Amino acid sequence: MIARIWHGTTTLSDMQEYTEFMKTKAAPDYKSTEGFVKLSFLRHIEGDIAHFTLITYWQNLQVIKNFAGEDYETPKYCAKDKQFLLKFEKKVIHYEVFAE
Repeated sequence: MIARIWHGTTTLSDMQEYTEFMKTKAAPDYKSTEGFVKLSFLRHIEGDIAHFTLITYWQNLQVIKNFAGEDYETPKYCAKDKQFLLKFEKKVIHYEVFAE
């Protein structure tokens, strides 16, 4: 199994609306992909910035490529992310999951 980890930030005032967007748009998109296993959606506040970490779990690297494309280390952003995110990170991180 492979864990794919993405990080993003919003203003504190956008945190709740972005949370709802991620729950209603991003989560269903991941869950509808064949080979998707599960996800953990995390957030924390640091000053006036809300940090979001999304950890998705996949059966293998090929199903991640089916979801994200051949350049699978590039994050998959939604058009609406431009409304909320303070910056767009260029890469996601992948880890092999060897114990649960």
